[in-house]
Amino acid sequence: MRRAFPTGRPAGGRAPRPRDAQPEQLGFEGMPERLFVCTPSKLGAYADCPRRYRYAYVDRPAPPKGPPWAHNSLGVSVHTALKNWYAMPADRRRPETLPTLLKGTWVREGYRDDEQERDAYRRALGWLEAYVDGLDPADEPVGVERVVAVKTGVLAFNGRADRIDSRAGADGPELAIVDYKTGRATLDTDDARGSQALALYAYAAERVFRRPCRRVELHHLPSGTVAAHEHTVESLNRQVTRAEETARDIMTAERAVADGGDPDAAFPTTPGPRCAWCDYRRTCPAGASVPEKDPWAAVERPSDQS
Repeated sequence: MRRAFPTGRPAGGRAPRPRDAQPEQLGFEGMPERLFVCTPSKLGAYADCPRRYRYAYVDRPAPPKGPPWAHNSLGVSVHTALKNWYAMPADRRRPETLPTLLKGTWVREGYRDDEQERDAYRRALGWLEAYVDGLDPADEPVGVERVVAVKTGVLAFNGRADRIDSRAGADGPELAIVDYKTGRATLDTDDARGSQALALYAYAAERVFRRPCRRVELHHLPSGTVAAHEHTVESLNRQVTRAEETARDIMTAERAVADGGDPDAAFPTTPGPRCAWCDYRRTCPAGASVPEKDPWAAVERPSDQS
């Protein structure tokens, strides 16, 4: 929020203002640029496709999105069930509570039919039961769905981490970032090491909680596997620098559009297979040329495919 400069206003009344006075100046020559406010999804949208970023964050009104995706509904349902599991007292965190938790958070959108939805629910419940079987109900995370934020010379970053754990370190307690994954593809160490979102969560959490946070983990519930990476100060800084470079590119493109430039030139497309999964595929000429995916395609079992 911008702080108002002292006005020298006399007590009991508003300071007189000349008729031709200019509105408050928004900046002065030599002042630092305004920080770029961002989340992992905002940075990721531009990295995936600048045109998708434009549709989501620049164009107003934003173009209409396509139909909801079943895999997003499935992921949100599982994430919220785990959040609510941790919200219960430790003595109530038992496997038998999971069906009620999952039913209470279940999102029904995007599925092909009731049969596919029921099958997805059964699979999700199985993942949750197997996952909590490996958890100690008495363990209290430092944060669950916790927002962490940090400022750099370029970014005002904030993001919501699925879970932040406290782990024993060589020199005392350390933090670890845990991110739940429900997609079909299994994950490995390279996925954890290369995740900009996890690195930014770790960078921010270390500063919010004033404890070292270098370990990041991807918990893939369908396979029951964990992909982990131990960052260094240097590797976290490299990820922050990458995010700042992306932010500068975005701000340059936004300024070009604000100055009357061609939005299509400022925010070009990067067409490819992911266009089939884009919310704005029907708006984007490049995306529309890619065969459309059914909203339920990512949760379809191989035996269901013709």
